Amino acid sequence: MKHVFPFVVLAALLAPAAAQADCYADYKAKQDNPLRLHYGVAEISGPCSVNAAQRQLATRLAQAGWTLLNVVSVFDEDGLAERKDSAGSNFLRY
Repeated sequence: MKHVFPFVVLAALLAPAAAQADCYADYKAKQDNPLRLHYGVAEISGPCSVNAAQRQLATRLAQAGWTLLNVVSVFDEDGLAERKDSAGSNFLRY
């Protein structure tokens, strides 16, 4: 029984991470001078919420010179295929 206990503890610690589904967000962003707009889809880590997506995307996009305008929605992997064509080169880019 002593040898089984560490494995039970490890399994209990890893279970929440395994149960968490992938999370994605679609968003709109802009650049100024000249004005450029884009729509994209990005993977989000941590909680699958609009607030988490806004925090992560604002940082990622700013590093590339873009300003986040808004997060349209958050969704799981079931929504990826329908958004791929619309996002074009910004599909899972940021």
